[in-house]
Amino acid sequence: MRYELVAGLETHIELSTESKIFCGCTTRFAGEPNTHCCPVCTGQPGALPVLNRRVVEYGVMAGLAVNCSINELSFMDRKNYSYPDLPKAYQISQFDIPLCQDGYLELSDGKRIGIERIHIEEDAGKLIHRQEDILIDYNRAGVPLIEIVSHPHLNSTEQVREYVDKLRQLMRFIGISDCRMQEGSMRCDVNISVRPVGETALGTRTEIKNMNSISGIVRAMDYEFERQCRILERGGKILQETLRFDEATGQTTPMRSKEADKDYRFFRDPDLLPVYISKEEIERIRAELPQLPFVRAQRYVREYGLSPEEAAQLTGYRRVSDFFENVSGSVRTPAIAAKFIIGQIFGRFRTEKEKEAFEIKVSEEEFTSLMKLLEEGTINHNLAKITLEKMMDTGASVSQFLDKDALKCISEEELDSMCRRALETNPKAVIDYKKGKEKALMALLGYVMRESNGKAEASHVREKLRVMLSE
Repeated sequence: MRYELVAGLETHIELSTESKIFCGCTTRFAGEPNTHCCPVCTGQPGALPVLNRRVVEYGVMAGLAVNCSINELSFMDRKNYSYPDLPKAYQISQFDIPLCQDGYLELSDGKRIGIERIHIEEDAGKLIHRQEDILIDYNRAGVPLIEIVSHPHLNSTEQVREYVDKLRQLMRFIGISDCRMQEGSMRCDVNISVRPVGETALGTRTEIKNMNSISGIVRAMDYEFERQCRILERGGKILQETLRFDEATGQTTPMRSKEADKDYRFFRDPDLLPVYISKEEIERIRAELPQLPFVRAQRYVREYGLSPEEAAQLTGYRRVSDFFENVSGSVRTPAIAAKFIIGQIFGRFRTEKEKEAFEIKVSEEEFTSLMKLLEEGTINHNLAKITLEKMMDTGASVSQFLDKDALKCISEEELDSMCRRALETNPKAVIDYKKGKEKALMALLGYVMRESNGKAEASHVREKLRVMLSE
């Protein structure tokens, strides 16, 4: 029998606020264990929580970005469980009335993955296992989270990969989280079940907890799908349980039976007031959202003639996209500017952190000035590349590298003369080329480019040399 994968994700995203959700402790990543905590986030008797307003605003931003309805009135609830990562024995979260609900995220093929809800809550501390000892670091306890809960609308690991990637890009783009999965600021619980192809009823699900890489999510889902299929083929039953994924073995293993809502004994937190946000406030936040990356990408393709791949690269990071946005409004050919940004500027960054920060020594104004010189034909493509490299190395302006002499165009007579000298001073390259060695042309081209100080257009020089070599 053929089976179909059915999956839904619970995605936990740490918000980039300066302080925690219910106290003034810093949210900075790392630091010495148990130095970013206080009586509130460690659950000391008598300590009272105060809700961070920015957390609510960020939650609303996330909801609007994935087409959710925003509840003007929501509540903070206590989710009770006895576990050492939250010493007060409950987590402050939202239960029956969350901040956001009923949204969707659209995949590239047009399929809409329903978002059931987004709620705000506090993160737990971190357990560190050392041989037989378990150590607890409460630095992360109380860091604000949003939990984005999807409907079980995902039917392949390809869809899951795109969903997580788009969600991460979106949350980073609107500026509410860095979504660094390797640091734990974005983690996914994957709910997975299988059913015979053609059926609509959902099978018994298992939950794979705390996945912090897309590749790990895909490996875990592949294994769990095959495991459940094997059990059903043998006539067995799937147990509803919570699983962990072992990266070393590539297998899922049971942690505990899967809890239901009743097991957590949710009730309103008596220390916190209801969360009220007005229609006017919601609209203010909506107006402050940037144009979303997928919308920008479509516009870049439609208006500027960029390829979908180029548009995706430019909209992958907010700072990069904003840089291009500001430049594109001041030049005649944004597509040329895009190629310089992607090819030369972006090429200097190696890590996700560097790409996200997009820290360069070239201002938008100076980059625009360089692009205008190229558009006007005052300089050629090669000289623009050389100049941009120098600008990025030093932070100097265009005018410091392109003086009046540098901006003078090379006449055809001068270029002919340089090409003739290249042939005369490189006889071996001439012979090799005539013997069919195409690479020999590069030595001649290099000579002319050096002689012209990069002012000659390489493609034009190449054609001149070919003509001369055929005479």
